[in-house]
Amino acid sequence: MEKDIGKIRKNDNTEIVIRIDDFGGKTGLTIREFTTSERYTGFTKSGTRIPAESFKQFKDFIDSIVESDLAQPSSPKPEKKPEKPEKKQKTLAENQGEIDEEVF
Repeated sequence: MEKDIGKIRKNDNTEIVIRIDDFGGKTGLTIREFTTSERYTGFTKSGTRIPAESFKQFKDFIDSIVESDLAQPSSPKPEKKPEKPEKKQKTLAENQGEIDEEVF
């Protein structure tokens, strides 16, 4: 048994297909990508299957989503990273003093 519920266009070549089907003798909801290209046309490996016995829980999850949570946030200003303090460059004389101390 296969019953297509609907399709959502993902991009020019790919749709997300939602269908009820029977796989391995078990009914469930399948959400998979279907692609159309010169090299391949058909379902991809991308997707998931919700077993019939878990559908109620899945539906409750979907129903709990508030559409405003999916709204695109206004582009936040990138946070400035704190500037690292500049390391003091040692003078040639300071470096020479360290070398002299190590040698003697």
